[in-house]
Amino acid sequence: MDNWIILGTLAAYKLMLLGVGLWASNRNKSESDFFLGGRGLGPWVAGLSYAASTSSAWVLLGVSGFIYANGLSALWMIPGILMGYVVVWLWLGPKIRAETEERGHLTMTDYMAAGTTGLARKAIAAWSALLVLFCFIFYIAAQFGAAAIAFESQFGLGHFESVAIGAAVILIYSLMGGFWAVSVTDTIQGALMAMIAVFLPAAALIAAGGPDAVIATLSAAEPETYLSWTGGRPDFLFLGFAFGIASIGLGTFGQPHLIARLMAVKDDAARKRGFAIAMGWAVIIYAGMATLALSGRALLGAGQEGEAMFYTLAGELFPPLLAGLVIAAVLSAVMSTVDSLLVATSAAVAHDMGVAKAMPGREVLISRIVMTVLCVLAVVLAMTLPASIFSRVLFSWSALGAAFGPILFARVAGVEPKPAAILAAITLGFFTTVFFYIYGQIGGDSLPARLAALPGDPFERIFPWVVPLILVFGWRQSRRTGSSPAS
Repeated sequence: MDNWIILGTLAAYKLMLLGVGLWASNRNKSESDFFLGGRGLGPWVAGLSYAASTSSAWVLLGVSGFIYANGLSALWMIPGILMGYVVVWLWLGPKIRAETEERGHLTMTDYMAAGTTGLARKAIAAWSALLVLFCFIFYIAAQFGAAAIAFESQFGLGHFESVAIGAAVILIYSLMGGFWAVSVTDTIQGALMAMIAVFLPAAALIAAGGPDAVIATLSAAEPETYLSWTGGRPDFLFLGFAFGIASIGLGTFGQPHLIARLMAVKDDAARKRGFAIAMGWAVIIYAGMATLALSGRALLGAGQEGEAMFYTLAGELFPPLLAGLVIAAVLSAVMSTVDSLLVATSAAVAHDMGVAKAMPGREVLISRIVMTVLCVLAVVLAMTLPASIFSRVLFSWSALGAAFGPILFARVAGVEPKPAAILAAITLGFFTTVFFYIYGQIGGDSLPARLAALPGDPFERIFPWVVPLILVFGWRQSRRTGSSPAS
């Protein structure tokens, strides 16, 4: 009976999202409508959809699981993530929104390639689109894996069935409504995530006896390093860990699905209010997940799989109806990110690579075909390449941040890099991240290998930015030149 209540709750929730997709489908008349919602996002939709898209199941399951496993030292990631919000909305945001509207840019790549023409522009657009496609397949596969955990744990479904159900619902409303559907549903999903991020941690904290009891239990049951801000690491390793994990926020600057929110917000006043809403949401979410992780460790001990801890506590602490809402919140985290990734990737392939030009007037159709193919590939990857949600998302996030972030910084600072510098920066940022990711997996006893193996790998997060930043700021044209609107 309990499972039927939970299933009914989920079914009603998903039908509502599909209804939004149907409503939004009537608003797509052009590429601008499908990819940017006609540049008409208000502050609540812009702020909450941005926050929900940037968080995904990585926050609800990955971050809470990471803190649960590592203790207080894991909290160093939060200041870096919040600083990413500040820089994106208050520094990058005003210039990107104004310039992309003035020049008719539809994608982040249009903005990066402004001022370039001919073969150089095509090369930048194609290479950027390929990297977005590659990284987002991994990103989406991780989200499908998170959805599968929800269905498997609650209903005993097989892994394939669980992945397929979650993927199908997301794909349907994204195909129907494009950016409008994605933004409105993300707003609803962000609100649900925030509600659960208050109620579930509060229930866990109360069940554990309050803050003092949590600290006392952890002090008695866990190693001293668990409640240490350094995690018991030697000074040099700790600094590498802290800077590396705080630098997760650097990835924010190169995410096409997040930059799209800044391009789509209707005016500067809406952007400022949207920032306040997104920042408030982030504080609630991360404070909630930290509280949940530490309270969960006090209640469950160390024997729980970190990324499943969220579901375990929901099942033990909530009645069936509320447990259904918790699962819906996790699926919201999944869907609010996947739908944005699907739209961003379809824009990269259809618009940036010029695939849609093969069928003039059918740009939206081409975009929908791309979304479908991408979704199928991500399902296959989710089935064949198991990995933790935390690590898989973090790799994709860091790789795109290092590939595109330095170029955005240069553009916003008024610098126009030469086309060769843009291509070189994208390539070096991406492949340096890949190299250090693999290096961290290999391991070893040397100090660099130990640093690379840290969850907060400073090599993977920081070093890939160094050379690209030097390239785009040093190898540039003498002054910023204008460009025509992107087609």
